[in-house]
Amino acid sequence: MSFSDDFLDRYAEQPFLLAPMAGVTDAAYRIMCRRRGARLAFSEMVSVAGLAYANDKTWRLVEAAADEPQICVQLFGSKPEQFASAVEAVQERVGERLTLIDINMACPARKVITKGEGCALMEAPEQAERIVRAAVSHAKVPVTVKMRTAFHTGDRVAPEFARRLEAAGAAAVAVHGRTAKQLYTGKADWTVIDEVARAVSVPVVGSGDVFCAFDAVRMLRETAASAVFVARGSYGNPWVFEDALALARDGVEPPVHGAEERLAALREHLTLVHEHLPLMARARTFATWYLKGMPHAAAWRGRVVRCTTYEEFMALVDEIEADVLANVDICEG
Repeated sequence: MSFSDDFLDRYAEQPFLLAPMAGVTDAAYRIMCRRRGARLAFSEMVSVAGLAYANDKTWRLVEAAADEPQICVQLFGSKPEQFASAVEAVQERVGERLTLIDINMACPARKVITKGEGCALMEAPEQAERIVRAAVSHAKVPVTVKMRTAFHTGDRVAPEFARRLEAAGAAAVAVHGRTAKQLYTGKADWTVIDEVARAVSVPVVGSGDVFCAFDAVRMLRETAASAVFVARGSYGNPWVFEDALALARDGVEPPVHGAEERLAALREHLTLVHEHLPLMARARTFATWYLKGMPHAAAWRGRVVRCTTYEEFMALVDEIEADVLANVDICEG
């Protein structure tokens, strides 16, 4: 069985995937989503240049937590020889739990593209091919690529770019339906995802404007993509993966995840960060996602950003829950 056939089998079982997100998809975030249906999960974006001088902090981005069955590692850079070295290092360090190596050719961040990395590689297709070939030649696992529709708004180079990457050995490609210049503004163009899927024989993963289970299922049905990346749609909603699968398979509409369920999930997420990460600073961001729509949410968000320890976060969640229950009692009364 080829790598591409293996992906198609995986995607048939669960086509809704947790996308790699810098500053978001750490071990705690991945575990939260895995427990709610995300079977394939990706690391944060990791610099191939940085891996040459990797310290424990860098390797923490790459390695799966003890209770994670697998991990997909996303790398970025601009030099083929550094990708070759990084692939070998990651394989040795991660071992059998490494599912694939993904190459980021989609990141539009200025500090990335000014170095010829991320989506800047869509302006240098020959270099992009060399990078894929270098990674594939040293990889014992599939090598995939994430890209955008183009670098400049108005261009539509993704189908031809994807064909070149397939010829270089990419086992699958993911397409975010925006250009680099759009960043995350405007509307994602899903028709480009469809064009890419029809231009190559390897599986294609669609990405962009998937904010809920309904969006995820609609992308799968409206394009020829084999799977869908869920990124911002998982913010404060780790249930989106199992909800989307139930909707796609059986037509079961997603349930309402009420305040008590979301606060329980927030406690769980805080505990995972406490157990797996050295600092609680990231909790200030994701905690606000779980609070969306709750009574006095703005005031609670103001309190969240001042928390620094696990104990402070958990005590604040207790206060929020008491406030939520009090409001329920008032409404019922």
